This record gives sequence, C-alpha cells and structure tokens, in this order.
Amino acid sequence: MIAFLKGTIEDITENSLVLDVNGIGYEVLVPGQLLDMLEGIGQELKVYTYMQVREDAVVLFGFLTRDDLAMFKMLIGVNGVGPKAGLGILSALGTEELRFAVLADDAKRIAKAPGIGAKTAQKIILELKDKLDLAEVFEQKLNADRQQEAAVSAGSGMVQDAVEALVALGYGSTEALRAVRAVKADTVADSEQLLKEALKHML
Repeated sequence: MIAFLKGTIEDITENSLVLDVNGIGYEVLVPGQLLDMLEGIGQELKVYTYMQVREDAVVLFGFLTRDDLAMFKMLIGVNGVGPKAGLGILSALGTEELRFAVLADDAKRIAKAPGIGAKTAQKIILELKDKLDLAEVFEQKLNADRQQEAAVSAGSGMVQDAVEALVALGYGSTEALRAVRAVKADTVADSEQLLKEALKHML
C-alpha cells in the first residue's frame, strides 16, 4: 500500500499528473481543483494516495491533504460511487463544499458532478450525513486551508498573473492554463518570464 508520494512533477494532463519519485514516474489521478493550484512542471509536490487494484490495472488517486483523502474514502464507501465518480465529485465541489452540501441536504449541488444523478446524490447525503459534524466541518476547513497554503508555494500568484495576461491577449482560459502549466517552475523567476515561456507553447 502506498500512503503518499513526494517528488517532482514531470507531466500534467487534463485529470492526472506524473510524479517523479527517485527516478520512477508515478501517474496519479487527481481532482481538478488540485491541478488548478499547481505551478507547473518541475514543482515539488506531496500527495496522499489511494490505490485501486483491478484485474487489468493498478490505479493511483492522489490528494493534497489527508482530509481530502478521507472524504474520498467516505465517498467510495457509498454503494454505487466508484473511485472515478468520487474523484469527479471532489473535482466539481471540493471537500469543504461537499460537506456543506451534505449537511444542507443539497442534492442538486452534488448532482452537478459528472455522472452523478439525483438518486445517487440523495444516497450520498443519507450515508454521509451521520458521519459529519457541523462544528467539525468548520474546524477541518481551517486546517485544510492551512495545509493547502503550506503545500502549494507562493508561485501560484505568478501563475494567475500569467494566465490572466494570456486571456487578455485573446487566448481561452483553459488553453492559457495548460500553456502556463507546461513551463517548468524552476526555469522562471517572475510572471513576465513565465508569460514569455508560456507564449512559446501557444505557437
């Protein structure tokens, strides 16, 4: 069992990343919200993992905090919610928003996640509500915010500046973010240099 991985980001795709850990590349499926927080290729990152063993493959799912991983495990414990569906829910809502949706009986909000219908959303609320405590939700949100600040470096502001500049130049936000992510984090010193390097990936 792999509890966590810590290494350098070697590649980033639409829903996963490749983490170089001592020369071995691990492909890890991660929530979209985690991908949005990354600086790009070359960044050091630690993810807490869940390993799914199937007949045809071994799949790793990665999360920025233990809290996110715990919520993922609760989700896949619900009948009818598999690992990919659980990842989709956390990509669409995030851990804290999902907690509030469960406690507020907001099935419509949960059903906005890809592949999740109204019945499954109600089942998630039914099975998770007793496991969550409102006071604990607020405490965990504070802890999660602190962990995210520690896990993602200050370069995120530089990334945002570069993406906004590309959008201002007429590029789509998704296309701009992908180009910025393709730049190795350790090769740029500021947002202007990051923008120049990202533009090369747009050509």
